[in-house]
Amino acid sequence: MFSNIGFPGLILILIVALIVFGPNKLPEIGRAFGTTLKEFKNASQDIMSDHNKNKQ
Repeated sequence: MFSNIGFPGLILILIVALIVFGPNKLPEIGRAFGTTLKEFKNASQDIMSDHNKNKQ
């Protein structure tokens, strides 16, 4: 998914985020994004395990 962005693209995204949100909000946004990804990963693993249990 992110393989086509490259290093210069990531730097540009970080600079834009810093300008838009400011340096005080970035850690909060990053923490919320990480928590959201973690919950999504856990939910998708639960769905896959339920699917595999029902399949057997």
